[in-house]
Amino acid sequence: MHALAAATACPTARVPFVLDGLEVGSVAVAHLPALAAETALLDVQPARVVWRGRGGDSDGAFDSLHRRLRAAGLVRAWRDEPFAIVDPHSLRVLARIERAAARFWGTLTFGAHATGYVVGPDGRPELLWIAQRSFTKATDPGLHDNLVGGGVPWGQSPEEALVREAFEEAGLLPAQLGGVQPGSVLRLHRDVPEGLQHEWLHSYDLPMRAGLRPHNQDGEVAAFTLMPVAEALALAAGTRMTVDAALVTLDFALRHGLLHDAAVEERIRHLRVVRPA
Repeated sequence: MHALAAATACPTARVPFVLDGLEVGSVAVAHLPALAAETALLDVQPARVVWRGRGGDSDGAFDSLHRRLRAAGLVRAWRDEPFAIVDPHSLRVLARIERAAARFWGTLTFGAHATGYVVGPDGRPELLWIAQRSFTKATDPGLHDNLVGGGVPWGQSPEEALVREAFEEAGLLPAQLGGVQPGSVLRLHRDVPEGLQHEWLHSYDLPMRAGLRPHNQDGEVAAFTLMPVAEALALAAGTRMTVDAALVTLDFALRHGLLHDAAVEERIRHLRVVRPA
């Protein structure tokens, strides 16, 4: 399946990025010449790139650097949204950066996705709400997505991000999320056009009552479709659904006994984070 193959596809050569003495990400070798000019901020070596200052005091310096990298075309899909740089081992927050720069540095980020489903007469998931992303989105325009999905910004937990995204993307109020249950946390480590997606995807299962229709609020969703499980799984197996959403959908199906494929199950289990954040 496309998403399973893409989840760990990293052919681009990269070297470690070090902040506060910790390896927090990686930088594409092709970008080292551009970074070598930033001698006040970076110690660029052939085998690693080291941030000269302390992370907690560097938010402004990071912002100025990222704007220069954006002007040079190296930081793409600017969001004006703060993300945290965390130590990938302790998950301690070290600095705050522009969301688009996280993939340039290959730092660990977090996502929150909810599979919205309607149960059938047997009490098992029968239908899934599938979103189609706006055709003007900076990433993956027009591809299919989960009912709710988005990044976890600086200062929010995955659960808090889910509540916010549920309203922005699907018009769901907190009271309508009472039945939501946490699923798996899936690990992605793959090349993307913006750099490296090193992300933990927190998945959630959201039961939806029959007749409740989502309504997008922020313009990021073009349409919602209520699909039979088999049709949604066919999307997840192909290339018309985002990699993130496809993995979350496949994991949902495996956890609910809707997909019996030993090879897919083994690969999904390999992506699961053993110790959730």
